[in-house]
Amino acid sequence: MKLWEGRFEKPSAKSLEEFNDSLPFDKELWQADIKGSLAHAEMLFNCGILSEADYTLIAKGLDEIARDITSGKLTVKGAEDIHSFIENELTVRVGEAGKKLHTARSRNDQVATDFRIYVLSAYKTLGEKLQGLIRALLVKAKEGLKLIMPGYTHLRKAQPMCAGHFFNAYSEMFLRDLERLAQSKKRASVCPLGSGALAGTSYPIDRFMTAEKLGFEKPCENSLDGVSDRDFAAEYLFDCSLIMAHLSRLCEDIILYSAEEFGYFEISDEYSTGSSIMPQKKNPDIPELIRGKTGRVYGHLMGILTTVKGIPLAYNKDLQEDKEGLFDAKKQTENCVFVMAELLLNISFKEENMFKAAGGDFCCATDVADYLAKKGVPFRTAHAVTGKIVRSCIEKNMTLQDMTAGDYKKFSEYFEDDIVEKVKAENCAAARTSYGGASPERVKENIKSIKKRLKKFN
Repeated sequence: MKLWEGRFEKPSAKSLEEFNDSLPFDKELWQADIKGSLAHAEMLFNCGILSEADYTLIAKGLDEIARDITSGKLTVKGAEDIHSFIENELTVRVGEAGKKLHTARSRNDQVATDFRIYVLSAYKTLGEKLQGLIRALLVKAKEGLKLIMPGYTHLRKAQPMCAGHFFNAYSEMFLRDLERLAQSKKRASVCPLGSGALAGTSYPIDRFMTAEKLGFEKPCENSLDGVSDRDFAAEYLFDCSLIMAHLSRLCEDIILYSAEEFGYFEISDEYSTGSSIMPQKKNPDIPELIRGKTGRVYGHLMGILTTVKGIPLAYNKDLQEDKEGLFDAKKQTENCVFVMAELLLNISFKEENMFKAAGGDFCCATDVADYLAKKGVPFRTAHAVTGKIVRSCIEKNMTLQDMTAGDYKKFSEYFEDDIVEKVKAENCAAARTSYGGASPERVKENIKSIKKRLKKFN
């Protein structure tokens, strides 16, 4: 039975029913719909709108429906949407009392409330998985405290750094994501139920009670906005998109650093794949898939932004398009975060390759310039002198570490014998002791700080 069929003489065309049908995807909201309906029924009873007998029947019926769907005894089908399905099923089970559940409620505020309940739960789940990912990054950061690797700019070796600094950088990104989720969740915690179709209701309802029962911070203050607002969905998709952007950057680094040309990381066989034709191949399919799925989540964000951009107040059927993309983005983002945490914990380091690379390709050149500057040479002059040293080394097929103290002194009288030690990769990394720097000492402090900040989300 359609909830609105009384107005019409002719039955719906088959093509309309198929086109209008949202049950195949919005059945995802069944738990939220029952939760919202239970709170609504209790509020109606407390406000004297429902009798105790009717309320008892409705509550019992909804609980039974929830149990039967969970157990698989009841299959969700045969209605145009999840809201119709549950109300029809309730009426079949409890009779006329079931028809009273929709008093002082419209599907407009009902679906907006169900969707918000779902998104609030999604924030919680995604936040928990992000915490797991950060903990995995912290494990690798701690392992990397005694390891040196090159840092890059423009994908060219730049300066040596403690390897833990690399993993902490991503922890900082994902901590920002956690903060964003918490802030977005707070903004989403506004209850539309009681807004009716668009203008509220003439029944003496208690919207504050309903909001509290459902775990919202407050009811929405404007009924027009309450039924048509989908900012919370767009914001959730933006949060997912930025998380995926950070994951994609991490994936790119892992793909590069595990390639033979770099050879810093080794991905476990358990999280790698092979080739059907090339026996030697060990492919980083997981990070490649995550990198690819990033565009998919971005697409869902663009979808919701495009959907809402021209909708007049209040509710319009366009808003049926607000859910499928979000359901998929939720699934993809949660899966990507979870599998990345597992993959990270199963990455090993090729320490010799990392150390050799950190000292090669003139990664320590900045330290040579800084050495002179600390002796009183203007930095621009020191920079020019160091540039000449690098050019000379290239011509002679040497590295900075191949040079003797005497070689350095030919370029400046300010060089002393200790320059040979200063240009060793491990010493260059250890010298980066400024706050937030890449020395093992500072990286260790950063690990402690990340752990402390992570605790507030537990």
